[in-house]
Amino acid sequence: MSEADELFLRLKSDAQAAGYLLNPNMDDTMMLVDGLLTNIKRYGYASCPCRVASGKKEEDSDMVCPCDYRDADLNDHGACYCALYVTKDWIEQEFERHVVPERRPTKAQRDAIAATSISRPAQAAAPASKYKVWRCKICGYLCARDKPPDKCPICKVPADRFEPFEGAVGHSSKYPVWRCKVCGYLCARDKPPGNCPVCKVTADRFEMFP
Repeated sequence: MSEADELFLRLKSDAQAAGYLLNPNMDDTMMLVDGLLTNIKRYGYASCPCRVASGKKEEDSDMVCPCDYRDADLNDHGACYCALYVTKDWIEQEFERHVVPERRPTKAQRDAIAATSISRPAQAAAPASKYKVWRCKICGYLCARDKPPDKCPICKVPADRFEPFEGAVGHSSKYPVWRCKVCGYLCARDKPPGNCPVCKVTADRFEMFP
């Protein structure tokens, strides 16, 4: 099996795990797969083939495929910026097909955002919720509901392995909350998971939340 075929199958599996599909136009999809392979060999990471990479992973981390903007694009347009990932409605043309606008901020905008985040004062506590927040003691999964689920949807342990989580957004906790920048998954643990259990991206695609 070729490298391109292996990458295609992995992307297909990851897309389905996140509830999406790959573009059924195989000519376009394999062209994008080839572009990803080229960037992996050139830069050492799968930079988006539809954007210009800097060659510095820390600067390009938001556009490593799947990029940080994928889910927002799929929600709004039914396809990501490259139209590699698509929704069922896009395939069935329930979404109007058009060029997806660039969502990534310019470098000047990204620099301004980074500067703001460094100097941003601590946020005020969030208002109380009517739901209790529960934390899986095994994998750190968080959920807000009257009582914990019968089984953790991530690591499958039973409800008795959950604990009330006092670190709900805006409150202190012994565990930091981590957010996957691609799919939005949240967990509370010492460090982010090696891979997001929802969209499968690596730990470096997580950020502390809020």
